[in-house]
Amino acid sequence: MNTFIALLRGINVSGHNIIKMAELKLLLQNIGLENVITYIQSGNVVFNSTEINENLFEELISDKIKETYGYNVKVLVVSKEYLKSVFNNNPLLKDSSIDFKKLCVTFLKKKPTEEGKEKVYELASKDELLIFKGKTAYIYCPNGFGRTKLSNNNIEKKLKISATSRNWNTTTKLVELSNQ
Repeated sequence: MNTFIALLRGINVSGHNIIKMAELKLLLQNIGLENVITYIQSGNVVFNSTEINENLFEELISDKIKETYGYNVKVLVVSKEYLKSVFNNNPLLKDSSIDFKKLCVTFLKKKPTEEGKEKVYELASKDELLIFKGKTAYIYCPNGFGRTKLSNNNIEKKLKISATSRNWNTTTKLVELSNQ
């Protein structure tokens, strides 16, 4: 069995695209995913499958949500190994002055171009840190995520790539859940 993490974007936010996690778990079990675990209401799912095609999972989950709820939900699926790599290779963990409550990881559908990355760097304020590594951006916003221009929407527009972010606590918990 292979372990994967599905990161759903834009569900249960400000009263929009409401999906109860118990319903989501059942929906995913009904499309053949096994050992489905959901984490918090914002669309984090750990599951097992003998299949290994992440793109197939993204389509299956997105299509089933559209069919069941009528919502167009972006889904990004990563392997347990990729998530662990993102976790273990966070360059900001070496800085002891970082407040982990203000740190997030933005998962990208594909590796961004240098031109795209430059456009995103321009969004960052002087006190914010942004580091791209492969298909991941590590972002530190000491003034909070509500005030930054480094939002998912802005990152997607500049990179022309689907993106979804998780705070460091959620990323840590997803690593723990994927090891169960």
